[in-house]
Amino acid sequence: MITIIAFIVTGVLMIFGIMSEPAAHDFHPGLGVFHTGEAPFVGGLPAFIGVAMIVGFSFQGTELIGVAAGESSNPGETIPRAVRQIFWRILMFYALSILVIGLILPYNDPSLLKNGMEDVGASPFTLVFKRAGLAFAASLMNAVILSAILSAGNSGMYASTRMLYTLARNGMAPSVFARLSANGVPRNALYATTVIAGLCFLTSLADNNAVYLWLLNSSGMTGFIAWLGIAICHYRFRRAYLHQGYTLDDLHYRARWFPLGPLLAFALCMVIMLGQNYAAFTSAKVDWNAVVATYIGIPLFLLLWLGYKYRHGTRLVPLHAIELADYHPHLGRRDA
Repeated sequence: MITIIAFIVTGVLMIFGIMSEPAAHDFHPGLGVFHTGEAPFVGGLPAFIGVAMIVGFSFQGTELIGVAAGESSNPGETIPRAVRQIFWRILMFYALSILVIGLILPYNDPSLLKNGMEDVGASPFTLVFKRAGLAFAASLMNAVILSAILSAGNSGMYASTRMLYTLARNGMAPSVFARLSANGVPRNALYATTVIAGLCFLTSLADNNAVYLWLLNSSGMTGFIAWLGIAICHYRFRRAYLHQGYTLDDLHYRARWFPLGPLLAFALCMVIMLGQNYAAFTSAKVDWNAVVATYIGIPLFLLLWLGYKYRHGTRLVPLHAIELADYHPHLGRRDA
């Protein structure tokens, strides 16, 4: 957090010409960077929608507070506070940082490219510090980025393990993953998650961008599917909550602008998921390799979901039959 704040302050000083490397005589940060070359909409609408998957991949993980709520000692107070902080953290650590980068580094900056190819040459966070003449800060930024990646991997391992454990307890995954160790750790679920993560990591040994794109698209797509499900669940929860006679005043946290929030989230997720690589269908010859690499997550999800529904004969639960009291036993009804 301290590093990101220092990055934003440094970037603002560079934008206003207060700080910059003297040797970089052709370096002119500001609004003009947004009009460099084909900017701001390089590649048109297909690129604009396509990059949304990568952006979503970077954002995915904020919903993990819902997983952590199950092990929180006082979720009624800690979870609402964490949810409220998410907005400001995203605004500062994501939106404001990207704005600073966009005002300093043009999209075609040669330092961003590797050997002139469309490949990552250096982190834009590192480049900003270098352009400011702070070589030590640039090296420090690389260490911070590495620690952030390890933190993201750690949270991903935790969430994947707990979700696999919960699925097993609910009969939606093999029961072997529902076993706990003496100190309450679902080790079998952890082992399975570690094996999958290790196999994904081994793909980095192959100099093949196609494998990386498959992993990125499949992970990003399943993340959007999860967000899609969260939007549906939130919408139906609020409707069922009022339908069964509960009052919103009993909730520890109430999302604002309902039902606009879940409906907008649902629409955006659908547009990004289905329009991710629509250009592959509009060309003279359909690029099936690109189609499969982009949309492989959707048929896999439908196969698992519809297969489970067929095997267990599940149906959409009506609003009056949703068991809210089992999850909120302390809440009362208006008609009670």
